[in-house]
Amino acid sequence: MNALTFTQKITLQHQLNCAALTPNNLANKSITEIASILLGYGKSQLRVDEVFEITGNDAQNIYFKNSSNKLDYLGANMATGCMHIEGNAGAYLGYNLKQGEIHCHGNTEAFAACNMVAGLLKVDGNTGDFLGGASSGLRKGMRGGTVIVKGNAGDRVGDQMRRGLILVEGNVGAYCGSRMIAGTIGVLGDVGGYAGFNMKHGTLLFSKLPKLHATIKDCGTHTLPFLHLLFKSFVPFKTKFSDIKTQRVQRFVGDVACNGNGEILFLSPSQ
Repeated sequence: MNALTFTQKITLQHQLNCAALTPNNLANKSITEIASILLGYGKSQLRVDEVFEITGNDAQNIYFKNSSNKLDYLGANMATGCMHIEGNAGAYLGYNLKQGEIHCHGNTEAFAACNMVAGLLKVDGNTGDFLGGASSGLRKGMRGGTVIVKGNAGDRVGDQMRRGLILVEGNVGAYCGSRMIAGTIGVLGDVGGYAGFNMKHGTLLFSKLPKLHATIKDCGTHTLPFLHLLFKSFVPFKTKFSDIKTQRVQRFVGDVACNGNGEILFLSPSQ
């Protein structure tokens, strides 16, 4: 069987809702049935075959080729299979991802991994604001799973994050880990201001110490042997985090303004 492949053939002027194009939704459907699915496009709708050339028949392995940042909700509510995006993706990539793997080879817009439950999301390029955050009206962001970003991320990474793992090899914007409830966020590049703002629990792991606000308290330098096991657990994801060897960190706690017990661990430069 050949992977089910959607090759974008037109230039889109508005955002296209691609939530219907997931392995669980397309299982056991013929090419004719898939082609006739209607996708939300601005105030109107487009058939799938108006936007994409469709080839292949293995709905458990889906490829998007020549994709653009107008394709929203790719992999939304996905519960099985694998999805590869050989180009860019729009907003809400992996929205409410329940299981499976999504690999975006380009850049994404805001709210990637929003409300994610489980599974794996990998982004080779950059991503926008609210990575792993909560969608409008909800009080819980990412609730599980793993997100790997090879490039940079925007503001509010892990906003209201409940659990799970986010690893960013590049830079992140302001308010990283804001309102975080639990989980782990690692950043190897620069971090914007107000990291850990209103953080309740969880761990922020930084290789470059950002400017922290007054309600994040310095607890001194410590040797934490558990970090060896933590970094070892990163090895299967093939990221730069698995190369870190240090167990020596400067530890901060907070946000004490909201009785928070979260921690920010600054890796020793001698890593």
